Amino acid sequence: MSEPLVLLPGMGCSADLWADLDLDAEPLTPVLEEPDLDAEVGRLLASLPRRFALAGLSLGAIVAMALVRRAPERVSRLCLMSTNPYGPTPEQLAGWAEQRRTLAAGSARGLQTSLLPLLVQRATLHERVLAMADDTGEARYDAQLRLQATRVDERPGLARISCPTLVIAAGDDRLCPVARHEEIARLVPGAKLVVLPGCAHLSPLEQPVLVSGHLRQWLA
Repeated sequence: MSEPLVLLPGMGCSADLWADLDLDAEPLTPVLEEPDLDAEVGRLLASLPRRFALAGLSLGAIVAMALVRRAPERVSRLCLMSTNPYGPTPEQLAGWAEQRRTLAAGSARGLQTSLLPLLVQRATLHERVLAMADDTGEARYDAQLRLQATRVDERPGLARISCPTLVIAAGDDRLCPVARHEEIARLVPGAKLVVLPGCAHLSPLEQPVLVSGHLRQWLA
């Protein structure tokens, strides 16, 4: 593959989310740090190579959808994992506001601890997920929560995506259920849908071999 691969992590996650993947090239792993979707897309477009393959998980995939909508000529391939193409609901907005209050009164690790049952199924991964929150830090975690609140409904733009697109759903994901990914795959012309067994939201941690295999096929 001639273009570099860019991997965008989910909220409260660091580059360690991708550390177990076995890929043919070293990916670029920027973090999300702007409190606004348009500003984050603009920052990434200003700093990334002229053209690249793009994969994102959860909030990273939301940013990826916005980026390919804004600059489709920059993206050679697209992979969307554990995500949601919808705009925020009132319940989600209220929940993120409450999480920001929790974060302000505590720590990134403390907030991530409350989310562990939704993020991974294996207790052996808990400390690793919490360490990613430590790496994210309170200020960046707060910015990511604010970024979540600026999401828009990306579904109208999905039908205009023309690059090869892979959609990866985690079979036991309670945050972003499989049905959301089925809808994305229906809307993106020619998209391939994969549902991974035995994992929750953070599939690259729980099923790195399967995720690696599908990404290598997508990149080939």
